Amino acid sequence: MRINTKVGLVIFLGIQIIVISILKHFPEFIEQFYSNGIYIPISKLMRYVFGWIPFSVGDIFYTLASIYTLRWLVKNRKRMLKDTMRWLLDIAVTLSIAYFAFHILWAFNYYRQPLNKSLDIEAEYSTEQLVSFTEQLIEKSNGIHNQLSINDTVKVEIPYTKSEIFKKVKDGYSALSQIYPHLNYRPQSIKKSIYSIPLTYMGFSGYLNPFTNEAQVDGLIPTYKFPTTSCHEAAHQLGYAAENEANFIGSLAAMHNSDIYFQYSGYTFALRYCLAELFRRDPEIYNNIILTVNNGIIKNYREVQAFWMSYENPLEPIFEKTFDSFLKANNQSAGMKSYSYVVALLVNYHDNRPL
Repeated sequence: MRINTKVGLVIFLGIQIIVISILKHFPEFIEQFYSNGIYIPISKLMRYVFGWIPFSVGDIFYTLASIYTLRWLVKNRKRMLKDTMRWLLDIAVTLSIAYFAFHILWAFNYYRQPLNKSLDIEAEYSTEQLVSFTEQLIEKSNGIHNQLSINDTVKVEIPYTKSEIFKKVKDGYSALSQIYPHLNYRPQSIKKSIYSIPLTYMGFSGYLNPFTNEAQVDGLIPTYKFPTTSCHEAAHQLGYAAENEANFIGSLAAMHNSDIYFQYSGYTFALRYCLAELFRRDPEIYNNIILTVNNGIIKNYREVQAFWMSYENPLEPIFEKTFDSFLKANNQSAGMKSYSYVVALLVNYHDNRPL
């Protein structure tokens, strides 16, 4: 690459940063022209191209990129010392190209309208509303649990393979699209990450590869979590970058699925969020209401908790802090702590939609 081209790409990086810093203040524009505009054919094309491949192309891409980077550093270590400016120029060029691809392929979704505005849902709720909705969720979750388990003290075991669960994800979105047509999820591209072991030690259940639009799910997490985690990652593919919004849409997709195991995973996922928020607001009410939850549901919660505790390590908080900072840098001011907003969406969405 010629030096003039490299300098031009570096200048382009600066222009990108300025343009994005301006565009983030115009979420309605992003919503209309990107998230509901050019992103839709881009994401579908990416899923058509990579979705049929049984392994994660994105993970392979990251592997090759890492190998190339290490090889380049070793090969150019002497030149890096002698010609620092040229070396920094090469890095800036790479960043410029990656930054452009990252945003045009997916990341502009970080700056779209808040979901409560686009769905015309309130973002506030009272403790009384929370208590009422939580009681409804408990009744619904207990009812489904009683259908799936021999008694209320036994945890639910999902009888599907994780690959079978992936195939069922689109059914929930198909039902949900009857209410919101833009949530129709076709084609599908959900895969187990080949980096599931390091992903688990980092404390993450999955992620979306923005360069291939593949949804990556940690293949080691308990099967009970697979339906909602898969639906969550599919929500990212549909353009909902915020973690809290993807949690809300993912839980709805699981609840609307005709498969009862998906429904169980979805309703108990929503219940866990509501219970956590209720404990934060009023521990006394929480202590009373938790006694009405089937013990088998609590055992499913403990199964997930025990799984993550078995992989705790000194580096996990560092990775979580890094990701939290990444979210905040990309217009997600609450970072990873977004329980209240998820609950607000759930409570107000179901205000006139009985469970």
